[in-house]
Amino acid sequence: MREDLGRSAFESFVCATEPRLRDALSAALGTDTGREATAEALAYAWEHWDRVSAMENPAGYLYLVGLRRGRRTLTRRVVLMPVASGHTPWIEPGLPAALASLSEQQRVVVMLVHCFEWTLGEVAELLDLSKSTVQSHAERGLDRLRSRLGVNA
Repeated sequence: MREDLGRSAFESFVCATEPRLRDALSAALGTDTGREATAEALAYAWEHWDRVSAMENPAGYLYLVGLRRGRRTLTRRVVLMPVASGHTPWIEPGLPAALASLSEQQRVVVMLVHCFEWTLGEVAELLDLSKSTVQSHAERGLDRLRSRLGVNA
């Protein structure tokens, strides 16, 4: 019975947490590595569910677990959303390279806030930062993107 309750709580946690954890890890590590890191972090959570479920910020902890595991397998520079040639792109063709040029922290914050529509508070909680620090990363990241893409604010 206790195992069923733990499994049910874990399944609820995964349903609520997995999409956002995947977004954050994909922003940090690239799409493919981010997905793999998410799966590994959630497997870790299941193996250590008693401890993880008691944490104040389990998603933030699993983000760090995923980062550590993803970085071990990352053999090249982060690759983000390639733009297919020969097609009219739905995004600025230079955006993936410009995003990859940001620091990891800036890239994660910019993508979560401006691509995935997270609030500053949600990003701050996941990354264990203050809202003002998240806002600074977002502003500096956007300034750097604008500069790299030759766009005036």
